[in-house]
Amino acid sequence: MAINQFNIRVYGFLVDNGNVLVTDEFRLGIFMTKFPGGGLQFGEGTIDCLKREFMEELGTPIEIVSHYYTTDFYQPTTLLPSDMQLFNIYYRVTARKPYIFQTTGKKNDIPPVDGSQSFRWVRIGELREEDFTFPIDKYVVGKLVNG
Repeated sequence: MAINQFNIRVYGFLVDNGNVLVTDEFRLGIFMTKFPGGGLQFGEGTIDCLKREFMEELGTPIEIVSHYYTTDFYQPTTLLPSDMQLFNIYYRVTARKPYIFQTTGKKNDIPPVDGSQSFRWVRIGELREEDFTFPIDKYVVGKLVNG
């Protein structure tokens, strides 16, 4: 099947004291690890999308610090039923302390029920590409760890 659609995703790096916030989720029948964020909706800018996603997922307003990375290579979607070309946009973000969201110290600390989600802090130096589910996240983890 020929790819004739784009899937645009927007993610944020919330960094605190050398740790970055990641999310573990159960969706599409699998556990996945990624950064907080999600899909751009029609009529929405990328920054508004990320602010909405953080409010929906974490109940936390954020401020954008800077753009970090936008996909600059071809990547098809890997888990969705229809074929699309994927674009991920990453921003560095901040949030006011004290944080109002809950975190866990354990990976996949959620039941295997579609839509389950938890958050955890990971030291940037301990991020490993193989711990992330999606190819673009793996690539960005390499950039984060190696400076």
